[in-house]
Amino acid sequence: PTPISFLLLLNSAKIPILLQAKVYFCELEVDMNSVNRKLRLSDNDSRFSVGQEEQPYPDHPHRFQQCWQLMCRNAVTGRCYWEVEWKGGVLISLSYKGIGRRGNREDCRFGRNDQSWALECSDVFGLSAWHVNRETNIPPLSNSQRIGVFLDFLAGTLSFYCTSSETLVHLHTFSTTFTEPVYPGFGLWTGASVSLSLLTNSGKQTP
Repeated sequence: PTPISFLLLLNSAKIPILLQAKVYFCELEVDMNSVNRKLRLSDNDSRFSVGQEEQPYPDHPHRFQQCWQLMCRNAVTGRCYWEVEWKGGVLISLSYKGIGRRGNREDCRFGRNDQSWALECSDVFGLSAWHVNRETNIPPLSNSQRIGVFLDFLAGTLSFYCTSSETLVHLHTFSTTFTEPVYPGFGLWTGASVSLSLLTNSGKQTP
């Protein structure tokens, strides 16, 4: 298909959501070897929440040991778009595979290092963007708890949007040069949940 206007995508406050979703939408699959033991998966591994008890996941060098985080199995390249619904306090991230896994230091936490970029969403504190432990506060443009993520790997842009059934509202864009494949990831706080959205044949989103 003819490339969609990415200047419009990055700079417009609102655009029709299906303009790019049908073309670039990708479904995410969880890397079970990365899931922290406090995270509980349900709905065919498309919903993540913080459990009261640790889950019996086996030891693995890719598993986040202390940070309540997980990563997806498949790298995203080219132009990709995905959506999630969130509740509570979450991190919606893109990360290199080499991010730290063993501790609770900044090198393991999404957005707090040079290995990852993250949008922090909180019912209490609002929205902010994080990279190399630097925070950019985002004005409360929308109260939507559905977030759209658009990656243009070659252009080096990662954009976040509040979404509805009709529009995208631009929140923040990271501009960088990606030097290796990147992987979607999620971090959660107590009481939080994240649900991956699917795109039906009609172009409508389902949680």
